[in-house]
Amino acid sequence: MESQTLRYRDDGSIELYVTDVPDPKAGEVQVTGGACGICSWDIVTAKLGAAMQPMAPAGHEGVGYVSKIGAGVTGVKEGDRVAGGGFATVRNLSSARIYPIPGSGLADECWIVEPVACAVTGIDHTNLRAGETVAVIGCGFMGQLLLQGLLHSPAADLVAIDIIESRLDLARQQGVQETVNLTEHDRDDIAAVLKARRIDVVVDASGSQAGLDLAADIVKQGGRINLFGWIKGQEAHFDPTKWHLGGFTIVNSAPGSKIRDTFPPAIQLIHAGIFDLRPLVSHTTTLGGYPSLMEEILAGEASYMKGVVTLG
Repeated sequence: MESQTLRYRDDGSIELYVTDVPDPKAGEVQVTGGACGICSWDIVTAKLGAAMQPMAPAGHEGVGYVSKIGAGVTGVKEGDRVAGGGFATVRNLSSARIYPIPGSGLADECWIVEPVACAVTGIDHTNLRAGETVAVIGCGFMGQLLLQGLLHSPAADLVAIDIIESRLDLARQQGVQETVNLTEHDRDDIAAVLKARRIDVVVDASGSQAGLDLAADIVKQGGRINLFGWIKGQEAHFDPTKWHLGGFTIVNSAPGSKIRDTFPPAIQLIHAGIFDLRPLVSHTTTLGGYPSLMEEILAGEASYMKGVVTLG
């Protein structure tokens, strides 16, 4: 069957092309249509091309519909909506790599499960105890997901920190009571104020050196820093004396650090409304429109929060 898909060239440009997809083999299902989210990894790859290593694959936040079932596959039927796949209108996937989605009136772009599964991993690694104070640095798409989950935790206080007021507005709309816009304060002064709060857990979702530095400056002595955001590139730095004397624990909550399969709980929590992508997906486009949308994103489209490519 003919499939439309894409790949990133070494210069970062997006090549759309057509390929033939055979019938699924034993243990595989064929998934058609649906949608796929645009990850920050995609954006950096489109910006840097081959200078971003590794380059992003052709999508990894997919959802679609089972159209054919290979021999030996059980537990799904044709027409089922499932999480899995990337930027391809038709793709064959191992049955072990798909996750059925329950009946729901939510549009495909609100069932982008993979980033929610990442947020579940991030929350798992907070090791949060009832009554603790949590700060989230970086309120982009992934930070907003973390805030959604933490709003249903037993944290006594939840503080959202960013440099863009519209992101903090969104955090407040979702129920966060306390927000800090770093651009409105002297950086060292606000760090000292937050340090005095004895923050137990700081989740750095900024993906920036500045965010990591701030996390180390505001977490309490003996507290926990959850490095969730990916500082993309080949190096980052830290002050080993500050880390040693601070006595805090650092945990890397990247997807590879997961302590359980987080897709099933992510699906359950989307279905229950704990995670809600409706206020977070700011842009949708077709596969053919993806290169143009990426140009807007790279140009700094102010209203951009999360983009999703619909696949028909």
